[in-house]
Amino acid sequence: MTFADIDLALSLGGLIAGLMVGLTGMGGAALVTPMLVLLFGVSPAAAVSSDVVASAFMKPVGAYVHIRHKTVHWGLVGWLSAGSVPGVLMGTVIFAKVLNTEEASETIRTWIGYVLLLALAAMLAKVWVSRRASSLRSEEVPQGRDMPVKRLPTLLLGLGVGILVGMTSVGSGSLVVTTLLLLYPLLRPSILVGTDLTQAVPMLVAGALAHAGFGDISVAVVVSLLIGQIPGVWIGARMSSRYDGKALRYLLMVVLAATALKLLGVSSLIAGMIAIVGVAIVSALFVRERIHARR
Repeated sequence: MTFADIDLALSLGGLIAGLMVGLTGMGGAALVTPMLVLLFGVSPAAAVSSDVVASAFMKPVGAYVHIRHKTVHWGLVGWLSAGSVPGVLMGTVIFAKVLNTEEASETIRTWIGYVLLLALAAMLAKVWVSRRASSLRSEEVPQGRDMPVKRLPTLLLGLGVGILVGMTSVGSGSLVVTTLLLLYPLLRPSILVGTDLTQAVPMLVAGALAHAGFGDISVAVVVSLLIGQIPGVWIGARMSSRYDGKALRYLLMVVLAATALKLLGVSSLIAGMIAIVGVAIVSALFVRERIHARR
Protein backbone atom coordinates (compact mmCIF):
# COMPACT_ATOMS: atom_id res chain seq x y z
CA MET A 1 0.00 0.00 0.00
CA THR A 2 1.22 3.54 -0.82
CA PHE A 3 0.23 6.99 0.41
CA ALA A 4 -1.84 7.41 -2.75
CA ASP A 5 -4.07 4.54 -1.62
CA ILE A 6 -5.21 6.50 1.45
CA ASP A 7 -8.68 8.00 0.96
CA LEU A 8 -8.99 11.27 2.90
CA ALA A 9 -12.78 11.31 2.50
CA LEU A 10 -12.87 7.88 4.10
CA SER A 11 -10.63 9.16 6.91
CA LEU A 12 -13.12 11.99 7.52
CA GLY A 13 -15.90 9.43 7.77
CA GLY A 14 -13.75 7.49 10.23
CA LEU A 15 -13.25 10.65 12.29
CA ILE A 16 -17.01 11.18 12.57
CA ALA A 17 -17.56 7.54 13.52
CA GLY A 18 -14.77 7.71 16.09
CA LEU A 19 -16.28 10.80 17.71
CA MET A 20 -19.65 9.04 17.90
CA VAL A 21 -18.12 5.97 19.55
CA GLY A 22 -16.13 8.00 22.05
CA LEU A 23 -19.14 10.13 23.02
CA THR A 24 -21.86 7.51 23.17
CA GLY A 25 -20.25 4.06 22.94
CA MET A 26 -22.46 3.42 19.89
CA GLY A 27 -22.45 3.91 16.16
CA GLY A 28 -18.97 2.87 15.01
CA ALA A 29 -19.63 -0.08 12.70
CA ALA A 30 -23.27 1.01 12.30
CA LEU A 31 -21.94 4.09 10.51
CA VAL A 32 -18.74 2.79 8.92
CA THR A 33 -19.86 -0.47 7.32
CA PRO A 34 -22.85 1.03 5.42
CA MET A 35 -20.69 4.03 4.52
CA LEU A 36 -18.09 1.77 2.94
CA VAL A 37 -20.72 -0.11 0.94
CA LEU A 38 -23.03 2.74 -0.12
CA LEU A 39 -20.67 5.72 -0.48
CA PHE A 40 -17.31 4.19 -1.35
CA GLY A 41 -18.38 1.14 -3.33
CA VAL A 42 -16.50 -1.35 -1.15
CA SER A 43 -17.86 -4.88 -1.40
CA PRO A 44 -19.97 -5.90 1.63
CA ALA A 45 -17.53 -8.68 2.50
CA ALA A 46 -14.49 -6.37 2.44
CA ALA A 47 -16.45 -3.70 4.34
CA VAL A 48 -17.26 -6.10 7.18
CA SER A 49 -13.76 -7.58 7.49
CA SER A 50 -11.97 -4.22 7.17
CA ASP A 51 -14.23 -2.55 9.73
CA VAL A 52 -13.71 -5.35 12.26
CA VAL A 53 -9.93 -4.94 11.93
CA ALA A 54 -10.08 -1.13 12.13
CA SER A 55 -12.34 -1.29 15.20
CA ALA A 56 -9.87 -3.63 16.90
CA PHE A 57 -7.34 -0.78 16.75
CA MET A 58 -9.81 2.03 17.51
CA LYS A 59 -11.75 0.73 20.52
CA PRO A 60 -8.68 0.29 22.79
CA VAL A 61 -7.99 4.03 22.45
CA GLY A 62 -11.40 4.96 23.83
CA ALA A 63 -11.23 2.19 26.40
CA TYR A 64 -7.86 3.48 27.65
CA VAL A 65 -9.35 6.91 28.35
CA HIS A 66 -12.19 5.39 30.39
CA ILE A 67 -9.84 3.02 32.24
CA ARG A 68 -7.74 6.02 33.29
CA HIS A 69 -10.87 7.76 34.56
CA LYS A 70 -11.95 4.56 36.37
CA THR A 71 -15.30 4.39 34.56
CA VAL A 72 -15.18 0.66 33.72
CA HIS A 73 -17.12 -2.15 35.43
CA TRP A 74 -14.60 -4.99 35.16
CA GLY A 75 -17.02 -7.67 36.29
CA LEU A 76 -19.32 -6.87 33.37
CA VAL A 77 -16.35 -6.74 30.99
CA GLY A 78 -15.26 -10.23 32.06
CA TRP A 79 -18.66 -11.90 31.66
CA LEU A 80 -19.46 -10.11 28.39
CA SER A 81 -16.08 -11.16 26.98
CA ALA A 82 -16.62 -14.76 28.07
CA GLY A 83 -19.55 -14.84 25.66
CA SER A 84 -18.47 -12.40 22.94
CA VAL A 85 -15.04 -13.90 22.16
CA PRO A 86 -16.37 -17.37 21.23
CA GLY A 87 -19.41 -15.65 19.70
CA VAL A 88 -17.38 -13.54 17.28
CA LEU A 89 -15.42 -16.62 16.22
CA MET A 90 -18.69 -18.45 15.51
CA GLY A 91 -19.99 -15.45 13.56
CA THR A 92 -16.82 -15.27 11.50
CA VAL A 93 -17.11 -18.96 10.59
CA ILE A 94 -20.68 -18.33 9.35
CA PHE A 95 -19.40 -15.27 7.44
CA ALA A 96 -16.60 -17.32 5.83
CA LYS A 97 -19.02 -20.03 4.67
CA VAL A 98 -21.28 -17.47 2.98
CA LEU A 99 -18.21 -15.76 1.47
CA ASN A 100 -17.66 -18.80 -0.74
CA THR A 101 -21.16 -18.67 -2.29
CA GLU A 102 -22.23 -16.84 -5.45
CA GLU A 103 -24.75 -14.70 -3.55
CA ALA A 104 -22.20 -13.63 -0.91
CA SER A 105 -22.40 -9.87 -1.52
CA GLU A 106 -26.20 -9.75 -1.54
CA THR A 107 -26.49 -12.01 1.51
CA ILE A 108 -24.02 -9.99 3.59
CA ARG A 109 -25.61 -6.73 2.44
CA THR A 110 -29.00 -8.03 3.63
CA TRP A 111 -27.52 -9.13 6.95
CA ILE A 112 -26.11 -5.65 7.52
CA GLY A 113 -29.46 -4.05 6.69
CA TYR A 114 -31.39 -6.18 9.18
CA VAL A 115 -28.80 -5.77 11.94
CA LEU A 116 -28.93 -1.99 11.41
CA LEU A 117 -32.70 -2.12 11.93
CA LEU A 118 -32.08 -4.14 15.08
CA ALA A 119 -29.55 -1.53 16.24
CA LEU A 120 -32.09 1.21 15.49
CA ALA A 121 -34.73 -0.57 17.57
CA ALA A 122 -32.18 -0.90 20.38
CA MET A 123 -31.43 2.83 20.28
CA LEU A 124 -35.11 3.71 20.38
CA ALA A 125 -35.54 1.39 23.36
CA LYS A 126 -32.55 3.06 25.02
CA VAL A 127 -34.34 6.42 25.03
CA TRP A 128 -37.16 4.97 27.14
CA VAL A 129 -34.86 2.87 29.32
CA SER A 130 -32.57 5.86 30.02
CA ARG A 131 -35.50 7.95 31.22
CA ARG A 132 -36.67 5.12 33.45
CA ALA A 133 -33.15 4.62 34.78
CA SER A 134 -32.79 8.32 35.62
CA SER A 135 -35.93 8.18 37.76
CA LEU A 136 -34.72 5.04 39.55
CA ARG A 137 -31.20 6.18 40.44
CA SER A 138 -30.51 7.16 44.02
CA GLU A 139 -27.53 7.31 46.31
CA GLU A 140 -28.79 4.37 48.40
CA VAL A 141 -28.22 1.72 45.71
CA PRO A 142 -25.06 0.63 43.85
CA GLN A 143 -24.69 2.56 40.57
CA GLY A 144 -21.05 2.15 39.67
CA ARG A 145 -18.26 -0.39 39.50
CA ASP A 146 -19.52 -2.24 42.59
CA MET A 147 -22.86 -3.21 41.03
CA PRO A 148 -23.48 -7.02 41.20
CA VAL A 149 -23.27 -8.89 37.87
CA LYS A 150 -26.14 -10.99 36.49
CA ARG A 151 -23.83 -13.63 35.08
CA LEU A 152 -25.92 -15.77 32.73
CA PRO A 153 -27.84 -12.93 31.01
CA THR A 154 -24.59 -10.96 30.62
CA LEU A 155 -22.80 -14.00 29.18
CA LEU A 156 -25.65 -14.64 26.69
CA LEU A 157 -25.66 -10.97 25.68
CA GLY A 158 -21.96 -11.18 24.88
CA LEU A 159 -22.47 -14.39 22.90
CA GLY A 160 -25.30 -12.97 20.79
CA VAL A 161 -23.54 -9.70 20.06
CA GLY A 162 -20.30 -11.52 19.23
CA ILE A 163 -22.05 -13.65 16.60
CA LEU A 164 -23.60 -10.56 14.97
CA VAL A 165 -20.27 -8.71 14.97
CA GLY A 166 -18.52 -11.67 13.35
CA MET A 167 -21.18 -11.77 10.62
CA THR A 168 -21.70 -8.03 9.99
CA SER A 169 -19.25 -6.03 12.18
CA VAL A 170 -22.32 -4.19 13.58
CA GLY A 171 -23.61 -4.34 17.16
CA SER A 172 -20.63 -4.14 19.50
CA GLY A 173 -21.84 -0.78 20.82
CA SER A 174 -25.45 -0.21 19.82
CA LEU A 175 -26.83 -3.50 21.10
CA VAL A 176 -24.59 -3.83 24.16
CA VAL A 177 -25.31 -0.36 25.56
CA THR A 178 -29.08 -0.78 25.34
CA THR A 179 -29.17 -4.31 26.71
CA LEU A 180 -26.85 -3.38 29.58
CA LEU A 181 -29.27 -0.59 30.45
CA LEU A 182 -32.12 -3.09 30.46
CA LEU A 183 -30.17 -5.44 32.72
CA TYR A 184 -28.60 -2.71 34.86
CA PRO A 185 -30.86 0.38 34.73
CA LEU A 186 -29.03 2.02 37.65
CA LEU A 187 -25.59 1.92 35.99
CA ARG A 188 -24.13 5.39 35.60
CA PRO A 189 -23.89 6.63 31.97
CA SER A 190 -20.11 7.19 32.07
CA ILE A 191 -19.52 3.65 33.39
CA LEU A 192 -21.96 2.29 30.80
CA VAL A 193 -19.95 3.81 27.93
CA GLY A 194 -16.59 2.90 29.46
CA THR A 195 -17.65 -0.69 30.08
CA ASP A 196 -19.01 -1.03 26.54
CA LEU A 197 -15.81 0.27 24.93
CA THR A 198 -13.62 -1.96 27.11
CA GLN A 199 -15.63 -5.16 26.62
CA ALA A 200 -15.43 -4.68 22.86
CA VAL A 201 -11.64 -4.86 22.82
CA PRO A 202 -11.06 -8.63 23.34
CA MET A 203 -14.02 -9.46 21.09
CA LEU A 204 -12.77 -7.27 18.24
CA VAL A 205 -9.18 -8.48 18.57
CA ALA A 206 -10.41 -12.07 18.28
CA GLY A 207 -12.68 -11.05 15.39
CA ALA A 208 -9.86 -9.24 13.61
CA LEU A 209 -7.61 -12.29 13.80
CA ALA A 210 -10.44 -14.52 12.56
CA HIS A 211 -11.31 -12.19 9.67
CA ALA A 212 -7.62 -11.92 8.79
CA GLY A 213 -7.65 -15.66 8.24
CA PHE A 214 -11.10 -16.18 6.72
CA GLY A 215 -12.36 -12.76 5.60
CA ASP A 216 -11.64 -10.20 2.88
CA ILE A 217 -9.56 -7.34 4.33
CA SER A 218 -8.54 -4.19 2.42
CA VAL A 219 -5.42 -2.72 4.02
CA ALA A 220 -5.99 0.66 2.31
CA VAL A 221 -9.50 0.87 3.76
CA VAL A 222 -8.30 -0.10 7.25
CA VAL A 223 -5.50 2.51 7.25
CA SER A 224 -7.76 5.24 5.85
CA LEU A 225 -10.35 4.56 8.55
CA LEU A 226 -7.83 4.50 11.38
CA ILE A 227 -6.35 7.87 10.38
CA GLY A 228 -9.72 9.39 11.31
CA GLN A 229 -11.06 6.95 13.89
CA ILE A 230 -8.18 6.95 16.39
CA PRO A 231 -8.12 10.73 17.03
CA GLY A 232 -11.92 10.79 16.79
CA VAL A 233 -12.51 8.21 19.51
CA TRP A 234 -9.87 9.82 21.73
CA ILE A 235 -11.51 13.25 21.47
CA GLY A 236 -15.01 11.80 21.86
CA ALA A 237 -14.09 9.79 24.96
CA ARG A 238 -12.61 12.88 26.61
CA MET A 239 -15.72 14.91 25.73
CA SER A 240 -18.13 12.26 27.04
CA SER A 241 -17.78 13.47 30.64
CA ARG A 242 -19.05 16.94 29.61
CA TYR A 243 -21.59 16.16 26.86
CA ASP A 244 -24.26 13.45 26.88
CA GLY A 245 -24.35 13.04 23.08
CA LYS A 246 -28.16 13.21 23.01
CA ALA A 247 -28.51 15.06 19.69
CA LEU A 248 -25.88 12.83 18.07
CA ARG A 249 -27.82 9.70 19.08
CA TYR A 250 -30.98 11.02 17.44
CA LEU A 251 -29.06 11.89 14.27
CA LEU A 252 -27.54 8.42 14.28
CA MET A 253 -31.03 6.89 14.45
CA VAL A 254 -32.07 8.83 11.34
CA VAL A 255 -28.95 7.75 9.45
CA LEU A 256 -29.44 4.11 10.47
CA ALA A 257 -33.05 4.10 9.32
CA ALA A 258 -32.17 5.50 5.88
CA THR A 259 -29.10 3.31 5.30
CA ALA A 260 -30.81 0.13 6.51
CA LEU A 261 -33.69 0.65 4.08
CA LYS A 262 -31.25 1.40 1.26
CA LEU A 263 -29.27 -1.78 1.95
CA LEU A 264 -32.53 -3.78 1.94
CA GLY A 265 -33.46 -2.52 -1.53
CA VAL A 266 -35.58 0.59 -0.90
CA SER A 267 -35.12 3.29 -3.57
CA SER A 268 -32.56 6.06 -3.02
CA LEU A 269 -35.34 8.66 -3.29
CA ILE A 270 -37.31 7.25 -0.35
CA ALA A 271 -34.20 6.65 1.76
CA GLY A 272 -32.97 10.18 1.00
CA MET A 273 -36.32 11.73 1.90
CA ILE A 274 -36.34 9.87 5.21
CA ALA A 275 -32.83 11.13 5.95
CA ILE A 276 -33.60 14.75 5.04
CA VAL A 277 -36.87 14.91 7.00
CA GLY A 278 -35.32 13.15 9.98
CA VAL A 279 -32.28 15.45 10.12
CA ALA A 280 -34.54 18.50 9.83
CA ILE A 281 -36.72 17.32 12.73
CA VAL A 282 -33.75 16.45 14.95
CA SER A 283 -32.08 19.80 14.17
CA ALA A 284 -35.28 21.69 15.04
CA LEU A 285 -35.62 19.80 18.32
CA PHE A 286 -31.98 20.47 19.18
CA VAL A 287 -32.31 24.20 18.50
CA ARG A 288 -35.51 24.33 20.53
CA GLU A 289 -33.80 22.54 23.41
CA ARG A 290 -30.85 24.96 23.34
CA ILE A 291 -33.15 28.01 23.33
CA HIS A 292 -35.16 26.58 26.21
CA ALA A 293 -31.97 25.85 28.17
CA ARG A 294 -30.72 29.43 27.75
CA ARG A 295 -34.03 30.87 28.91
